[in-house]
Amino acid sequence: MAIPIACIAWTVTQEEVFQEMREYAVQRSQDSSRVVARKFYYLLTCHYCFSHYVTILFLVLTRYKLLYLDWRGYIIGGFALVWVANQYMSLYALLRQDLKKEKYVAKVLEEKVKDEVVPKIERPAA
Repeated sequence: MAIPIACIAWTVTQEEVFQEMREYAVQRSQDSSRVVARKFYYLLTCHYCFSHYVTILFLVLTRYKLLYLDWRGYIIGGFALVWVANQYMSLYALLRQDLKKEKYVAKVLEEKVKDEVVPKIERPAA
């Protein structure tokens, strides 16, 4: 269950699909005159914070409990799911960062090779 929680939390708070909503939430979290509104909108921009909301939704939908069959099982299960989901999101962020770095290095190398090869081709033979 932590994988779909991580996927939803990451998509809403990081990906371009929800960029407009995120920009609105950032603006409201900074400009709102009420503290409650500022905190609420901030929670929509933070993948760690938003994963708590998503986890609560999943707990309600699935009635998932961990270790105990009463209300304590919901609390333990909720925090366990949040923790695992955030581990997945951290790994995904590191992977994306590494892929961006490799893409940048490849582009720089391509430009360097192009700069070295193109002048040699354009020179007339002596």
